Amino acid sequence: MTGLPQGLLTPQILINLDILDRNIDRVAKNVAGKGLALRPHAKTHKMHEIAGRQLEAGAVGLTVATIGEALTFALHGVGDLFVAYPLWISDAQAKRIRELLSYVKLSLGTDSIAAVQQLARQLADKKDKLGLMIEIDSGHHRSGVLPDEALDVARAAREADLNVIGIFTFPGHSYAPGKPQEVTDQEQHALGEAARLLRADGFELKRISGGSTPTAELADNSLLTEVRPGVYVFGDAQQFELGRCQWENIALSVASTVISRHEGDAQNPRRIVLDAGSKILGSDRPGWATGFGRILENPDARISAISEHHATVLWPEGQPLPAYGEQLRVIPNHVCVAVNLVDQVSVVRDGEVIEHWDVAARGLNF
Repeated sequence: MTGLPQGLLTPQILINLDILDRNIDRVAKNVAGKGLALRPHAKTHKMHEIAGRQLEAGAVGLTVATIGEALTFALHGVGDLFVAYPLWISDAQAKRIRELLSYVKLSLGTDSIAAVQQLARQLADKKDKLGLMIEIDSGHHRSGVLPDEALDVARAAREADLNVIGIFTFPGHSYAPGKPQEVTDQEQHALGEAARLLRADGFELKRISGGSTPTAELADNSLLTEVRPGVYVFGDAQQFELGRCQWENIALSVASTVISRHEGDAQNPRRIVLDAGSKILGSDRPGWATGFGRILENPDARISAISEHHATVLWPEGQPLPAYGEQLRVIPNHVCVAVNLVDQVSVVRDGEVIEHWDVAARGLNF
């Protein structure tokens, strides 16, 4: 009835290979057509098979969140990596970065004079091999310096004989209804002001890097040189509700089984319960989201509550409740979290499982 592979143990993450490949190809062509480089964020998928597809489609390298992720992809042959995170380099991290530099071209994020000075102390013998990217706060107000503060950080790097190769931002506040274009403009303004100040002081910026999944395809090359979307490979319920992907673009779902059903009455909602809870879906739900995920077989259904091993799904009136044992596909709200909760995913084509891929960089938080 649902087109799911037969004999699945649930809950289980499924990836539709044809949709995955279409997503990778679509965004690669869109970005290249605008004269931008694509440096996808691999924290979304954490899989060698997907990284390989992205690079084959034209990505110039990968973005990662941690040194552990970087080492995993470096050891699998990825030659250009950017850790888009303001690292504080401890003795242990310095040792791992030295190992990493034997395999790849590496750039690191930073957002403070103190972190720059710490990096210079810890990696004095490797300074000529590192590229430094200064993070700019374009309105998300997480890490990053304001544009007029970037010059002080860049000067500290120059005094420490470190190579500032560019600036970057994460426009994470684009993850809200009606925000992507506004935030794209804010990204452009913040990076543009920082770039103006640094160039006036003699810094040559080889890379100006931006772009989340909601904003990457809205960007152009009037200032940016590259974008770093991650979620685009899969899509998720958040991106669908933001209008940044269509139903047919969603490549990842969680197969789950109906384990309880209730027709409801005046006091109780009409609902089913699935065997997929927060331990495979994650529990992210921004305030504007309509639920804890969506059901691929029924766009009108909503996940109203979630616990560790249960998802409560409000089922629309006038539509038959799914039967006990029926299997449905849940679209997680935040796909990056869901992938990091499993060791392996099942790859599907034409209703059959054709491969299993390891989530190679799972749990590598340092």
